[in-house]
Amino acid sequence: MLKTLFLNPPSFNGFDGGAGSRYQCTREVKSFWYPTWLAQLSALVEGSRLIDAPARDMSLDEILPLANDYEFLVLYTSTPSFPNDVKIAEAFKQANPKLIIGFCGPHVAVNPDHTVLASDAIDFVAGNEFDFTIKEIAEGRPLEEVDGIIYKEDGKPVHNKDRALIENMDQLPWVTKVYKENLVTEDYYNGYMLHPYMSFYTGRGCKSRCTFCLWPQTISGHNYRTRSVDNIIGELTYARDNFPEVKEFFFDDDTLTDNIEQVEALAREIGKLGITWSCNAKANVPYETLKIMKDNGLRLLLVGYESGNQQILVNIKKGIRTDIARQFTKDCHSLGILIHGTFIVGLPGETKDTIEESIKYAQELNPQTIQVSLPAAYPGTFLYKQAIENGWLIDDTTLVGDDGVQHSVLNYPHLPSADIFEAVDNFYKRFYFRPWKMASLFFEMCKDWEIMKRRLREGVEFFKFLFVRESTA
Repeated sequence: MLKTLFLNPPSFNGFDGGAGSRYQCTREVKSFWYPTWLAQLSALVEGSRLIDAPARDMSLDEILPLANDYEFLVLYTSTPSFPNDVKIAEAFKQANPKLIIGFCGPHVAVNPDHTVLASDAIDFVAGNEFDFTIKEIAEGRPLEEVDGIIYKEDGKPVHNKDRALIENMDQLPWVTKVYKENLVTEDYYNGYMLHPYMSFYTGRGCKSRCTFCLWPQTISGHNYRTRSVDNIIGELTYARDNFPEVKEFFFDDDTLTDNIEQVEALAREIGKLGITWSCNAKANVPYETLKIMKDNGLRLLLVGYESGNQQILVNIKKGIRTDIARQFTKDCHSLGILIHGTFIVGLPGETKDTIEESIKYAQELNPQTIQVSLPAAYPGTFLYKQAIENGWLIDDTTLVGDDGVQHSVLNYPHLPSADIFEAVDNFYKRFYFRPWKMASLFFEMCKDWEIMKRRLREGVEFFKFLFVRESTA
């Protein structure tokens, strides 16, 4: 087995763009997702090490001395961070010319020729689901014999046979053991989960066809493949016993509630463990299922509402109706399930009127917290293809700025990109700066000193975020 280092590379200050983040950018408040894709690789390669440089606030100078300690380096990259990540790879190759360097992630999976030729430092890039691809290379198999990669020969890209998606998800080892050996739980934050939290996957793929969503369209597919309930409960039990500091477990499957029978069975078993948990959900879960989840420890659902305009939801193939979403939200409120609602401003069909409709919709639904994003037209998504064909995309090389903050890259004849950018600030202000909303958040803080300290920090970060956005608008 080659001595292997898995690296989530140093990047923009506070940039949450690595191997666990769907939206690669610096966020409104400090936020880091667990690098679960890299952790899964590390779990397959015995004796390997995982470094999450952004979460640890590590610079290139701090990690570069490790170059000669390893034979194989794997970097997870993203569209916004790729130019920076190439520089990291070049520095490692210069320090250790014998080092085999591979890139993985959606960006290289959909742009293999361009990315493998981007630098002499890159020996190969991996295609869609790359777990056993990386394992085979770490075991010493020659690149030309490994399914699922694109490598170079005489300066030209060579495409190997595609690798089949994994059907038996139980064959993947637990990532939480890698977390225990390599990560610090206190490094991982977001604005709506208890701290410290822990996230991992119970399955991959998503039945939904949202045109903007990155992973199902690039590396994991639309067939939702799940681990067995026994396997998941085994890992949860290990995590509960080995991370006593963790206050909440988050299942980061694209849509855990895609499989109602599975999630109900899983919830009933989780209830026996006495832990608090949360997950991603679609805004159409039946009341009976929500009640089973809540009765067995569910605290919060992360729900992608996206827009309050039904036609826009049709345009992006969201597969949800606003009336169903309203009833779902009422059910959650009545059961005491908190919601972190996510919205996107500037999707195809957006106008100033539909933005206003979405703001009022969010106020009506009143989730506990919200995230408002700009549409990220990542290569490999239908939204990217649509934007190219219609001339909406201003520039696909600057999805984020030098500070890691999202740029407004879609520009419509009837709605300029500057107006879309400005609408995000307006959305946030009109949702949060309502007197009774501010009062409810204040009373929440007063119940717990730790929440008080955290909310005050996040408040400062949020106002700084708004200030920077307004100064660059």
